[in-house]
Amino acid sequence: MPRNQILVIRGGAIGDFIVTLPVFTALREMFPEARLETVAYSGVAQLALEGGLVDGYRSIESRQFAGFFAGKGDLDKDWSTYFNQFAVIVSYLYDPDENLQTNIKRVCEAQYIQGPHRPDETQSVHATEALLKPIERLAVFGADATPKLKLKDADVLPKAPGEKWLAIHPGSGSERKNWPLAAWLGLMQKVLAETSWKLLVIGGEADGQKLEAIRKVLPPERGMILRNVPLVTVAQALQRADLFLGHDSGVSHLASAVGVPSVLMWGPSNQQIWGPRKANTLVIPAGVNIEALPVETVWSEINKHYPNRRRCHSD
Repeated sequence: MPRNQILVIRGGAIGDFIVTLPVFTALREMFPEARLETVAYSGVAQLALEGGLVDGYRSIESRQFAGFFAGKGDLDKDWSTYFNQFAVIVSYLYDPDENLQTNIKRVCEAQYIQGPHRPDETQSVHATEALLKPIERLAVFGADATPKLKLKDADVLPKAPGEKWLAIHPGSGSERKNWPLAAWLGLMQKVLAETSWKLLVIGGEADGQKLEAIRKVLPPERGMILRNVPLVTVAQALQRADLFLGHDSGVSHLASAVGVPSVLMWGPSNQQIWGPRKANTLVIPAGVNIEALPVETVWSEINKHYPNRRRCHSD
């Protein structure tokens, strides 16, 4: 018989997982004695584990797990045993033919709740609220819909007393959401020339050319570049930063979740559905023409909204 355990299955990229954090938080608060686990991509699942939101996880990339999406056939015994541990399984995976749901029900008696893999963009409902809606079946109502993540402090960012760090992420999952490299370099020149701030530059595999161009203009003593490092490391570095600047991206959602004040240049996606919910996040609407957003506009907004914290002024 299944014990008092809950499983949340979540696919998608970084941002998709971050906007699901309120689900984990709400389940943890409602069922404090339950063991809560997730099946997700290892990088993002590790964030939830390190942040105390889950007690364990399995990788969604497992070849054996993939068999549960087939219409008929043998199901992996280890995964079958795993699913049989849970009293409740909440899935946010795309399952139009209900193969996953049917196969999981073949191997366990858990209450199975199917949630949306993406919010309905024809509705004016924020993604976090859309993802919380299914767990109302568990009598979870009025949950905080703001993603929050707190990791143990780590000396990832070598921050001396009194130093200020501006973290930037010049990429996203789509080039059409990105501010041009020339604009980023122009803003960096302002930071380097007009402030004593240091720069933390974050990037992944797809940002190689951008990061190389940034490396050429960033003096080693004025900053550091984190490229292709674990998301937990990125999150721990962001926790120590004083301000974050980015696009509509998963890293921006991560920055907001760990609490760093943020300025985001928002491209064509629906901000009402996907925008970070923290009060200390300033969104500069750029629409479909983000490449036309002037450096001076971004610099002015940063200084206008964060003057009292000396966010962009020399000490």
